[in-house]
Amino acid sequence: MPRLMSKSDKQDDLEPLRKKIDKLDKQIVELLNQRAKVVVDIGQIKRTEDSPIYAPDREQKVLRQVRQYNKGPLLDSCLEAIWRELMSGSFALEKPLRIGYLGPAGSFSHVAARRKFGANVDYDNLEDIAGVFDQVARGHVDLGLVPIENSAIGGIGETLDCFLGSPLHICAEVLINVHHNLLANCPADEIKIIYSKPEVFSQCRKWLSVQLRDAQRVPVASTSKAAEQASGEPGAAAIGSSLAADLYKLHVQFENIEDNPTNVTRFFVISKQMARRSEDDKTAIMFTTAHKAGALVEVLDVFRSQGLNLTHIDTRPSQRVNWEYVFFIDFLGHQQDDNVTKAVELAQQHCLQMTILGSFPRAKDVLSY
Repeated sequence: MPRLMSKSDKQDDLEPLRKKIDKLDKQIVELLNQRAKVVVDIGQIKRTEDSPIYAPDREQKVLRQVRQYNKGPLLDSCLEAIWRELMSGSFALEKPLRIGYLGPAGSFSHVAARRKFGANVDYDNLEDIAGVFDQVARGHVDLGLVPIENSAIGGIGETLDCFLGSPLHICAEVLINVHHNLLANCPADEIKIIYSKPEVFSQCRKWLSVQLRDAQRVPVASTSKAAEQASGEPGAAAIGSSLAADLYKLHVQFENIEDNPTNVTRFFVISKQMARRSEDDKTAIMFTTAHKAGALVEVLDVFRSQGLNLTHIDTRPSQRVNWEYVFFIDFLGHQQDDNVTKAVELAQQHCLQMTILGSFPRAKDVLSY
């Protein structure tokens, strides 16, 4: 009969493996710092040439290479998360980078900014989306992150309106899974009141009706404000992000309580500079059509004839003339591509005005909170 391994025997087997991990950790740290020294040299060149620190095309290339190099067993998503944080540290070595987002701290825009740019850059929480545009335009922040559309509720009108007359460019896009959590410092059966944004209540209606149907629901301006309110009130809870829970010292009682677990919000990164071409780009434009029958159809038909796949279309009042509308579209391709250049040239014949908002690397992966 084989002898059962004792606890000390198992520890003896683990010890050489742990020593091997320790040795590998030392090598990894040495290699990372060798990489960081090269980053410092790159930063010096960028400062001399006054080049932007954040390069979306380079970011996409680095992450694509990481996925190509990966032979497992680690998942691509795990390595990508490590490299995003590594790039965040690189920004800090090249030049301090400041990101503006729709606040307050702990908002879903804050979470998205952190997920995109990591923990080693500076963040400014701003009161509204117009403030994000303004602070980027003034140069008080290097980049801004603004929501553009949600898969459940559609386009974000305030962001679209801010592009009207703005000199800024779209340089990147971010796709984020929206997960709502119940945050509280008391057991669920003691919760009497829940704070959150009105639309968040609607997105969690089924869960709330089953789990906390008797609790009072009080709408507030933001999920961060909800967390702040709940943190100082006995028997109160909030629906918000895990980051808000950390900031306001709340416990995550239940995770992912949203009715639609595939809910995704798309964000734009806005900048004074245009992004360089990558291997897989989108272009965003806005335009007003000529006052004639079928003008919009003629514009869209131009893009079809040039083989350009439209990925988004939205519309907003022009704010200049009653019943005049501005159309926003995204499509696959870069503005320097021959068929994009041709499409823009032909489409302008049917437009009163057209502006290219930017070409930027296409986001393929949805980042989770």
